[in-house]
Amino acid sequence: MTAPIASLSFDSNDDSASESPRWWRQNATLIHAAAVFIATVVLTVLAFPPSRTPEFAYAFAAPALFWAYLKPSFRLYAWTVLGAQAVAWTILLGWLQHVTIGGLLLLGPFMGVWIGLWFLAARWTLPRLPGLSTPLRLIGMFGLAGLWVVGEWTRTWVLSGFPWMPLAATQWQRMSILQIAAFTGSGGVSFVLISVNLGFTAYAHRLMREGRSGLGKRSQEFFAALLLLVACVAMQVQETFDRHRYSLPLGRVAFVQPFIPQEIKWDNSQGPAILGVLENLTLSAAAAKPDLILWPEATTPWAVKGDDQMRGWVEQLTARAGAPLILGSIARQPAAGDPSEEDWFNSVFAVDPTTGLQSHFYAKRKLVPFGEFVPFRPVLGWLEKVVPVGGDFQPGSSPAPLVLPIGGRPLAFGPLLCYEDIFPALARESVLAGSDVLVVHTNNGWFGQGGAAYQHASNSVLRAVETRRPVLRCGNGGWSGWIDEFGSIRAVLLRDPVTGKITHTNPKAAPQGTVYFRGTQTITVTADARWLGRQSFYVQHGDWFVLTSAALALYAFMMLRSRKTAAP
Repeated sequence: MTAPIASLSFDSNDDSASESPRWWRQNATLIHAAAVFIATVVLTVLAFPPSRTPEFAYAFAAPALFWAYLKPSFRLYAWTVLGAQAVAWTILLGWLQHVTIGGLLLLGPFMGVWIGLWFLAARWTLPRLPGLSTPLRLIGMFGLAGLWVVGEWTRTWVLSGFPWMPLAATQWQRMSILQIAAFTGSGGVSFVLISVNLGFTAYAHRLMREGRSGLGKRSQEFFAALLLLVACVAMQVQETFDRHRYSLPLGRVAFVQPFIPQEIKWDNSQGPAILGVLENLTLSAAAAKPDLILWPEATTPWAVKGDDQMRGWVEQLTARAGAPLILGSIARQPAAGDPSEEDWFNSVFAVDPTTGLQSHFYAKRKLVPFGEFVPFRPVLGWLEKVVPVGGDFQPGSSPAPLVLPIGGRPLAFGPLLCYEDIFPALARESVLAGSDVLVVHTNNGWFGQGGAAYQHASNSVLRAVETRRPVLRCGNGGWSGWIDEFGSIRAVLLRDPVTGKITHTNPKAAPQGTVYFRGTQTITVTADARWLGRQSFYVQHGDWFVLTSAALALYAFMMLRSRKTAAP
């Protein structure tokens, strides 16, 4: 049996183990498991948004990793860490209860177990590292960090893909560590965070083994992790120093949040009332003389393309506002294979106040399973979609941007609809297609007023840094604002709980207010002139870091497997 943690001392001459209470010695293993379980759940939940304590991401895995060094039973370790991650992710995805309780009870544990598999690899690896040379120990540590990156990448495609909140998203309000993402993608940030967890744990284990004599010795693993962290901070200083000199105004953007309750959004009888809300808010926004007006996802009660009356109404309102409009709505058109049938697309449209609706529109490329279509319909067709719209939506294929004249020059806007901004490849494709600005149109009305809006926005921050493009987010009700090319949240719309006044401010200033409201606000948006028309390293080269991480993880595994070390 593994020696109880409480009986271990930094003094090798301490005989406290023999004096431990009998009940402790008999139940120590279960006590350790319970402590690791609770600590892992608490630290994981606190690390991710909506919590404002991202510093816990540097140590969230430490309890389980330290326990792995002590060689507990593999079965007990697996049950503990997989269970802890399942509980933690069920809590983090708790907003799904507003959509489907069954979905929460399936997706939360699945996500937790999928992520928890990495800890089983750590259980195999870490006990094999003590006693090896420094280079081999570092290979083992960085191999584990690489394996974490690969695990996050698999979430972009497994079961249609749900890469919601990678570890890097914990730092969405700490831009000092994020700049490496412009080279590596968000996986580079996760790599550094996991390395710090591993380095800290290696140092703690060394102190436990060597007692007081180890206090003055350097832990190479911890030192290497700190070097990575310092490199990230140095990159942030280099990239963002004196950036105001390169600030170029793009224009004044009006964000419209209609805050339409989800239960009436698809109710035809409520259509005229919804149009009334949109008209009042849009004309109010027009009074501020914006250069562009944004509406969120699926704003209109009827299809802008496919319903001539709806199209005419939108064009007329845009002309009255005197500013271009980018909006989310539905496109209906004859099916390619059978013109007697209709294809439906969840889409984004551009409307010019003079020429009207542009013929080119953006169709959502990544559809939500059971929200916008039923996967494997011949088998699962008996399951209903969450969205009460008849039939399945069809996926789009083109990332081509929408181009509008803003501030006297054409700007290319790359739409990302709803949860498309959690997929790095989609944002990258949009920039490769020529987008100057990324625009996220979303409807968070399904998710209540909990943490979903903040978790979703954290992914947009990562896309901004990866692509070096400003990101404009417009939600039905919840987190609308502007993120610059370096991941700095320059503005977020808030309503004061006392006065009801709508303002925009940087959330780092500890603002008072709520992101859930009906209203509009106009913000002056700028761009960094150094990145206009220029592509980041990540945009040019894609997921090279994932391949590098996979190779590093494989090499570490082969190296450790070939060595004759004591079996854990």
